[in-house]
Amino acid sequence: MNAPAPLAGLKVVEFTHMVMGPAAGAILASLGAEVVRVEPAEGDKTRTLLGSGAGYFPMYNRHKKSISLDLKSDEGLATARALAAEADIVVENFRPGALDKLGLGYEALAEANPRLIYCSAKGFLPGPYEKRTALDEVAQMMGGLAYMTGPPGRPLRAGSSVIDVTGGMFGVIGILAALEERHRTGRGRLVQASLFETTVYLVGQHMAQLAVTGQAASPMPARISAWAIYDVFETKDHPVFIGVVTDSLWEKFCAIFGLDELWADESLRRNNERVLQRDRILPRIRDLIAGFSRAEVIERLEGSGLPFAPIGKPEDMFDDPHLNAIGALEPVTLPDGRVTRLPTVPIAFDGQLVARASALPLPDADGEEVRSGLSSAAASAATR
Repeated sequence: MNAPAPLAGLKVVEFTHMVMGPAAGAILASLGAEVVRVEPAEGDKTRTLLGSGAGYFPMYNRHKKSISLDLKSDEGLATARALAAEADIVVENFRPGALDKLGLGYEALAEANPRLIYCSAKGFLPGPYEKRTALDEVAQMMGGLAYMTGPPGRPLRAGSSVIDVTGGMFGVIGILAALEERHRTGRGRLVQASLFETTVYLVGQHMAQLAVTGQAASPMPARISAWAIYDVFETKDHPVFIGVVTDSLWEKFCAIFGLDELWADESLRRNNERVLQRDRILPRIRDLIAGFSRAEVIERLEGSGLPFAPIGKPEDMFDDPHLNAIGALEPVTLPDGRVTRLPTVPIAFDGQLVARASALPLPDADGEEVRSGLSSAAASAATR
């Protein structure tokens, strides 16, 4: 059976680099859209990043075609405009005004293609900050996420490009909303997504906490939990997370681990009462869990309905039995010919994931095919 491709038939042109813009395009491509990525002649510099950046290109540029264009030349600009003239969607995430100066901004491209949906992914939405340069880490620091992640006085960014990726996801949400609107109006629209406002949306729950309680949220390592048992516990070998988030689960937890005396204490029957007595309960639970191996704890909790989790590392995911059983890791051929497996978009349609094999394109790998596929009408419109 072929993988679901609900966006098949849609044409997307990408003027992107790094993560946020490519992530938006990667989602559209995984869902079946034809995505053409415009790169400079020497290839996107994201391809050659080292360290933590080495995974950006393979993760966020699968299922795409590559064409190399010199956007400073008349020929390159004409081809770019021709691509946009036939596209349903353009995605870009360069600095504010960069593409406008080249005649590749929304107003110019929409004049030739009124049905075009143009997604501009930036650091900030239009306003006082819009000219600032922003990266994922800048947004996390500025928007309160780093403050909430690290211990008091030590802001710490999250352990992945969570704002870049989530910002790209919001871009896709905007694109899909604009597509639905286009079914009714016949016209496209400018969609704008951003890093800073995405971060603020994610910390909105903590803003709401202040509004409700009158007390500002503490950083997560120092937070007052909503539940008495909601933490990482050491075992004989590897740590495990356990959460007891309802009163019925408290009864079940006590039964599973033989905590008859705690269950008999009626002052612990309700969640908020347990939270207030957390300092009394937790040492007993920590001592108990420390006497088991991780496997023994998981064996007891499996199927119980209690939330639990072994503490995984990214490299552990390659061999995760669940991910491999459902086909959530798709084969990807790297530019050097090696084959790895990387996560597909985590959406199932009628129970089937969209995973399918792909190979990362070399710069301009599809240039000849893309150029030859442009209609004469699009090429003519692009040169006007």
